[in-house]
Amino acid sequence: MFIRTERSIKEFFELYPVVSIIVIIHFVLWASFSLLRLPIGAMIFDLGIGHNISVSHGEYWRLLTPVFLHAQFGHLIFNSFALVIFGPALERMLGIPKFIFVYLFAGIVGNLGTYIIDPTSSVPHLGASGAIYGLFGLYIYMVWMRKDLIDRGSANIVTVVFVIGFVMTFIQPNINIAAHIFGFIAGFATGPIILKHAVPFFIASVRVKRRDDDEIGFDPDRWKKKRRQPSALRKNIFWIILIVLVVFGLIGKYF
Repeated sequence: MFIRTERSIKEFFELYPVVSIIVIIHFVLWASFSLLRLPIGAMIFDLGIGHNISVSHGEYWRLLTPVFLHAQFGHLIFNSFALVIFGPALERMLGIPKFIFVYLFAGIVGNLGTYIIDPTSSVPHLGASGAIYGLFGLYIYMVWMRKDLIDRGSANIVTVVFVIGFVMTFIQPNINIAAHIFGFIAGFATGPIILKHAVPFFIASVRVKRRDDDEIGFDPDRWKKKRRQPSALRKNIFWIILIVLVVFGLIGKYF
């Protein structure tokens, strides 16, 4: 479920359009105010950043807009990377409307929890972490309640990554703890309803369906294109994912 085997960015976009668009929004917005320093970027940042005291004054859109904003490059990369790894399977399993609902609902609940804890706070907050923890919440619900939707290997990976991330929530500085916790609760709580008609995700079946939709033809080089994953990579892919996550997490402290 979490091993990305798409052959190109184009194929990834075709298979997972919502995840792709969200990641593009992350980078475009970050570039507009942090890299290019455009006036419109600064305006978007000022109007969109999470600010509890402003929400108290009626600026309720700030419960949603921080989900798409990232100030630091490391934070942007870490959240976007996590979405690319853990979002595609859910997008295919749930369908586009349900996936969008879960992602935005978890993000809003994460920011709402931040507001409830300290509604008069003037400390700004931003990032997609609450929404991403909502996806983790949905996965953990599968691990506990819907084992028919997730294989054992994927269940082990998502559980360990979630536990490490949850522990780091309380260790790393400048982390919005409330957004992580409330986002996770929101995702977990949607499980009974949102997964009611879900089917297990298999990348092979996705590709077969895509080939069936394409024009039928004979490719004489089809056997040359097939590449099997080296056994060492298959055996260590779990640890590779963890190492990459930790590295990006450390990068986020300095950029």
